Amino acid sequence: MKFGSKTGTRKAAPAVITLITGLSLALTACGGTTVNTGTGGGGESTATASANPDAPLKEGLKVAFLPKQLNNSYFTVTDRGGKKAVEEFKGSFSEVGPSEASASSQVSYINTLTQQATDVIATSANDPKAICSALDEARAGGAKVVTFDSDTDPECRDLYINQATAEGIATTQVKLISEAIGAEGGDIAILSATANATNQNAWIELMKKELEKPEYSKLKLVATVYGDDNAQKSQQEVQALLQQHPTLKGIISPTTVGVAAAAQYLAGSEYKGKVQLTGLGFPSQLKEFLKNGTMKSFALWDVEKLGYLTAYAGAALASGQITGSEGERFKAGDLGEFEVGADGVVLLGDPTVFTAENVDQFNF
Repeated sequence: MKFGSKTGTRKAAPAVITLITGLSLALTACGGTTVNTGTGGGGESTATASANPDAPLKEGLKVAFLPKQLNNSYFTVTDRGGKKAVEEFKGSFSEVGPSEASASSQVSYINTLTQQATDVIATSANDPKAICSALDEARAGGAKVVTFDSDTDPECRDLYINQATAEGIATTQVKLISEAIGAEGGDIAILSATANATNQNAWIELMKKELEKPEYSKLKLVATVYGDDNAQKSQQEVQALLQQHPTLKGIISPTTVGVAAAAQYLAGSEYKGKVQLTGLGFPSQLKEFLKNGTMKSFALWDVEKLGYLTAYAGAALASGQITGSEGERFKAGDLGEFEVGADGVVLLGDPTVFTAENVDQFNF
């Protein structure tokens, strides 16, 4: 992600609602909370634990961040937020991960973290199912699993920290590209990250539904391509889109790597100002393209806060303050109190829309 997804999308922000991603993780009964420890392969092992909201955060917790890929600017910032939080509650922070984003590339890292008796594994999933067995083993071994940016299937983790609702991100992206193109409309395309990225695919499906509304009848989605969160491949996909669709009027790229690569390509081409671009990106990377006319707007959430909240959520789980059950509340350092929603989802907040007029107010 990213938004990318961490997308989308996303402070002219859309209304947000709690995203429901699957079956409930926990059932409250008899004063305790029964949580699935995850044995893998449909196993039935469970354990009973009671949340104690007054329990202090444990010191010395081993917290590992496993992003979709290392050396990705989006995850560099989220993990920086996670490290800041871990230092605040006197834990031990580490960052591990693959150099390329693929469905199964995270499995070996999860297995190693399990062997190292890691207390909290925070991960952005490249695929909703591919890492589930490894995560189940980690949880059976005592680790707490918190996903962020891109979720797994809900039964594979304890909490998901949602940067913004999928609905809010999709609505914002379509609105921004429509405003950029203008009333005449035209053909548009989507430049995504990996083909299996949970968050990207959820946003794309909702964007398709949004495009069915009467107010977007003049916009036509002609292609969806995947740059694999690789700058060079993303630029190649943009070039191919422009060649294959000469009437293209706009591109949505809900991934920070993709939108930056697309902006760089368009800025140096004959299509600058003719083919509109929006997506999910960093103000620090895209401000020049807002100011030189390559883009009119884009969106994102506070990426560093996403990592910060993720780390505190993991610490709250590992310290017994919460179990991941709906309605539980925990404090996330300077960000204040958060509530666990349905299916173990915790919402960070609204996305922000960036324009040439406000982009200099942000420093991430």
